[in-house]
Amino acid sequence: MANNYKKGDKDTRPWGTWEVLDAGEGFCVKRICVTPGNILSLQSHDFRNEHWIIVKGEALVTLNDDKISKKAGENVFIPVKAKHRIQNNTSQDMEFIEVQTGEVLDENDIIRYEDSYGRVK
Repeated sequence: MANNYKKGDKDTRPWGTWEVLDAGEGFCVKRICVTPGNILSLQSHDFRNEHWIIVKGEALVTLNDDKISKKAGENVFIPVKAKHRIQNNTSQDMEFIEVQTGEVLDENDIIRYEDSYGRVK
């Protein structure tokens, strides 16, 4: 097992911020804030599942071919290899807790298909 995250890791992205709240063997817990009007890349992961719990605001989640509205207190499960993204179409910050589980947990385990910020390779 490989987990390249540690508690306190954080980054600023074009769409908002993320911070690792806890990490251990086989799991990572992040708090992610998406600023108003922003969207993450359409992506998938080869090695990890993600469980998203919306804690503030409203989100529009793409999961494969489905678009699902979620609000605070609701959640969605993202299986390994599923194409997914999250967006904030509101005028307020949207926050969610992301729980990653898998054999390999690494920020580089991202395959991008579409991206509003030019990060598709």
